[in-house]
Amino acid sequence: MSKTTLSHLMLMKHHKQKMACLTAYDASFAYQVSQAGTDIILVGDSLGMVIQGLETTVPVTLEQMVYHTKAVARGIAKTEHQAFLMADLPFMTYATPEQCYQSSAQLMQAGAQMVKLEGGHWLIPTIKGLTERGISVCGHLGLTPQSVDILGGYKVQGRDNESAKQILHDAKALVEAGVKMLVLECVPTPLAKQVADSVAIPVIGIGAGPDTDAQVLVLTDMLGITPGFKAKFVKDFMVDANNIPEALAAFVKAVKSGEFPAAEHCFS
Repeated sequence: MSKTTLSHLMLMKHHKQKMACLTAYDASFAYQVSQAGTDIILVGDSLGMVIQGLETTVPVTLEQMVYHTKAVARGIAKTEHQAFLMADLPFMTYATPEQCYQSSAQLMQAGAQMVKLEGGHWLIPTIKGLTERGISVCGHLGLTPQSVDILGGYKVQGRDNESAKQILHDAKALVEAGVKMLVLECVPTPLAKQVADSVAIPVIGIGAGPDTDAQVLVLTDMLGITPGFKAKFVKDFMVDANNIPEALAAFVKAVKSGEFPAAEHCFS
């Protein structure tokens, strides 16, 4: 068995090897996703929408995230290729550094190797404190779903010069504070490339074009089973597959070859 570590992912960034990332929320799917060769599994607070049927991620609780992280960790542990496990800190569980330390400790004890939080420069003291305490952190910029009400809906971010500069500035500030990975969601392709080229850590894109170091999709989206609206950046990998393992393998292959995302999945 081989367990994917942060050091391994950093080497992939250095050698310009693309990384595949998918969400998972239970042991059975986590096993399949990890076994398919996915490098990173995210236990996303997207579970509020795709598992619980909620309108947003805001109602998801820390207790729920801990429960699902434990389940996913058990699934990964059964595979030969053990993906790196990252878990979201849900809404208002990291409003202060002290609260964030306690919330992060619960996710790490549940099996996460890294915690992910949404936001820019205001998180710098928190990120420094987590890093000092031995907790790896992934930042999240661009479209931040926990702030969807302030953003006015699920809209592409960074399309004007001022907001693009702010995202780039925040990215560099977060890296300086200690984040070891960064998610960019729904930003124009040129901006995502600029960010990825400007930092030495892996940058994971979702609706951010082909030039990020990794690509992530919500599991139910790429399997074509999420009801309702389909985002521009989503591709259904079940269409040409005979079963779920084939679809997962196709996603991993497409990401690593650079085939996905294609132009139709990106924002100019």
